[in-house]
Amino acid sequence: MSDQKVVVPSSNLDTFYTKPNNLVDLFENSAAKFASRNLFGTKNKTTDQYEWVTYDAVALRVNNLRGALNKLGLSKGEKVGVIVSNCAEWFVCANATHGLGGIFVPMYEKELQKVWQYIIQDAAIKYLFVRDQKIYDTVKSFQKNIPTLKDIFILFGEGENTLSALEKTGKANPSPSYKPGWSETAFIIYTSGTTGDPKGVLLHHGNMTHNARECRETFNINSDDIGLAILPWAHSFGLTADLHCYLLGGGSLGFAESADKLVANFSEVKPTGMSAVPRVFNIIYDKIQQGVAADPVKKQFFDAACAEAIKNRGLAEKTKDFKDLDALVFSQIRAIFGGRLKHVVTGGAMMKPEIAMFFSDVGVPTYDGYGLSETSPVISNNSPGRGNKYGTVGKAFKDTKVVIDKSRVGEDSPDGEIVVYGAQVMQGYHNKPAITKEAMMPDTWNGFPGVRTGDRGWLDEEGYLHITGRFKDEYKLENGKYVHPESIEGEIKLIPCVSNALIYGEGRLYNVALIVPDFAALKTDPKTAAWAQGTPAETIANKECTDFISQQIIGHLRKTFGGYEVPQKFLYIVEDFTVDNGMMTQTLKLVRRNVMKKYGEQLKALYND
Repeated sequence: MSDQKVVVPSSNLDTFYTKPNNLVDLFENSAAKFASRNLFGTKNKTTDQYEWVTYDAVALRVNNLRGALNKLGLSKGEKVGVIVSNCAEWFVCANATHGLGGIFVPMYEKELQKVWQYIIQDAAIKYLFVRDQKIYDTVKSFQKNIPTLKDIFILFGEGENTLSALEKTGKANPSPSYKPGWSETAFIIYTSGTTGDPKGVLLHHGNMTHNARECRETFNINSDDIGLAILPWAHSFGLTADLHCYLLGGGSLGFAESADKLVANFSEVKPTGMSAVPRVFNIIYDKIQQGVAADPVKKQFFDAACAEAIKNRGLAEKTKDFKDLDALVFSQIRAIFGGRLKHVVTGGAMMKPEIAMFFSDVGVPTYDGYGLSETSPVISNNSPGRGNKYGTVGKAFKDTKVVIDKSRVGEDSPDGEIVVYGAQVMQGYHNKPAITKEAMMPDTWNGFPGVRTGDRGWLDEEGYLHITGRFKDEYKLENGKYVHPESIEGEIKLIPCVSNALIYGEGRLYNVALIVPDFAALKTDPKTAAWAQGTPAETIANKECTDFISQQIIGHLRKTFGGYEVPQKFLYIVEDFTVDNGMMTQTLKLVRRNVMKKYGEQLKALYND
């Protein structure tokens, strides 16, 4: 709870918690206990089947690589980097590094070269692992300007500078594992840089193990559980909620191939749990609605099942009518996820309560949580044991205190800046003392540091946290009213015919919106199909079509937002916001400055009409 009292001597955090209080012990304990259990599953592109490796097999690879890194001369506190998507090799590199007291620095495989170069130089990475020869050839050129970068190794390949060669070396040169203390740095997780250069968040072993333990306990992850790893481990959400949480519980993790193969991966891995951003479930919800709408018979049974589910909410014993319709209708939706999914942890944005309640009715409950890279990441969450209050991000984790600071908004404001003290709070930003001082609180709580989140929110009487916006994105209209654009954008993206949106209006009389339509949805919706049979460019050139979408947006927003928040004019574009074009972060957050750089003048021109 947010007001719980825990007496923690600030000078003795290394010994306060029972082990494992470091990531080396965490894995070694699980590898000993669950040696023959499957740990990681990877899709074999040749056989089109998932192939699994055990805890024991992964532990052997970790031991071998640790021996090789020790022979190379990796010392305590030195940095090892990796540029690759989630895979068994990612973890082998990380745990081998930690087993020598090293610090691991993960980077995204799909990233700008200049960002890789910035991170490698800023973190002073000594050894770097990359996916393949293509990335190797790119980063090799960095060495002449980054003297700290001693060597680069290819993860998937044969030859001298490869992971397999290192593992052979390490097998012949074993090295015992070092067990880091609670407060020793484990990771530097670089933020997405939505407002400037990436910032390296310093997270120690205590941060990571404590947060993983809380995640595991709130969802009771054990050796019978299988997760589908969708979120990148280069971000702390996937790193904690998936990797370390499942490792701690003895569970298994299958690697999702890509966003467009998720449905196939669901049926192949048959996960019992997963973590995701709400956008994944919004898309699936839209597809379900579109599929049902296209078949009058299906729609009749679907609507009946939904109506009966609403009647049965909160009932311990479901009615016979619900059970019959559940078996006929909802079982088919559960089958989309593999038929065994017990829960979904969502973060990065809020799940729309109506959509969350729909999936709960279906038998796939979703639980919103909240956190930052700076908090390892989880601050609060909803869960089966703690309660699930829709529209909130749950209650604060153990050893966590949430404070609502109203100094930026005034004491009469219903909300304020969310400030967090706790075991999960970072050490600071690497090489950025001024920014660290600005973010970190000058005091502590029960020996734990505090950090300003930059987010707005409030706590209700039951201790549930409500998020109302982000200070760094909010702006003021000409009339003095404040606007939180991400809340409006999130609501717009719930409309089936919209793929993405950006709201603009700083210093203006009213808001305008940049809209990327969902062209596939437009083609399948009987109301819009006639307008959308041509190319996307032809579709947005059709004023009847764009006027229809605009009215859908305006009507939908007026149910929730004040008139001054609803956009009055719209700019329609064909190109969606993606990671590849730099308009979305790796965790699917809008890079506002990049979108404005490309479309800002066109948006501003809307005010000239």
